[in-house]
Amino acid sequence: MGLSRRLEIAKKYIKQGYKITLVLKILKINRSTWYYNQNKQKYTQKNKKQKSKGRPRPGYSLNKKGKKIKDEHITIMIKKEIAGDSYCYGYKKITKVLNKKYKIIINKKKVYRILKELKLLKTQRRRKKKHPKRIAKNRTITKSNQLWETDIKYGYIPGIKKFFYILSVIDIFDKEIIDYHIGLRCTGKDAKQTVINALAKRGILNKKDKPIVRTDNGTQFTSNIFKYTMDELNVCHELIPVRTPNKNAHIESFHNLLQDEKLKYYSFRTFKEAYIAVYEYMNYYNNRRIHGSIDYMTPVEFYNSNNSIFKDNLVLSV
Repeated sequence: MGLSRRLEIAKKYIKQGYKITLVLKILKINRSTWYYNQNKQKYTQKNKKQKSKGRPRPGYSLNKKGKKIKDEHITIMIKKEIAGDSYCYGYKKITKVLNKKYKIIINKKKVYRILKELKLLKTQRRRKKKHPKRIAKNRTITKSNQLWETDIKYGYIPGIKKFFYILSVIDIFDKEIIDYHIGLRCTGKDAKQTVINALAKRGILNKKDKPIVRTDNGTQFTSNIFKYTMDELNVCHELIPVRTPNKNAHIESFHNLLQDEKLKYYSFRTFKEAYIAVYEYMNYYNNRRIHGSIDYMTPVEFYNSNNSIFKDNLVLSV
């Protein structure tokens, strides 16, 4: 006879007034088993009775003036933003855009729900397994123009079957791409001129205090012309150890964004098309794309809010 059948029989006789200990002994049922099943039934029935549907959705959100904005209108706003500059944003940044641009007080969970219903949630990145760090930690950076990183990104133009090169200089504090070079080749001369242009744009070309420029060991950065120019400008040129791209993480991250948000959607026919696409993205990244790491501001907005210095736009060739 199975346990469930014995429990049913025990329940029947216990209801008739027989002693629990006697019935369980005859049917060979442990007392713990009996009480566990009885309590399990009670809790199941209790949970069914107390099950709540939760608070109904209000169907609107308030703006900063206290006016009700219906969810239907919020959905239209979200679609409009995703069709424009916010195409690459996740639900957290979309929430910030609604709050900043449309002055709507809205919870990120609600934005997540709306995006999920619209099937517009951004695909989550797969996190790689962490490996123990075997290199020194980066410096503590407290303001702009302390540490810049530069690196080269390769692109391909199927129309002419040639590669093109993008060399970018990023300030790791404010995340702005200060200057960049794009061309069908990239030499040490191009690299040194890009750094000179970046120094001039920040108005520090002729000043004593200059940022540390961190690069990998590419031939453009180990060339004599680049090293001599950095020495003449009194710029500390820092080479990262071989096979440690995480020491150049900020510029690597930017180039990944450039690839994922722009280049992978194009099959260029000419170099002009590639140049225009990169130019448009650089302008978008610096002036319109918000970043969570800098208080959901754009790089230019964050730099201007933290620096009120005069910028000299003169570009010199050394």
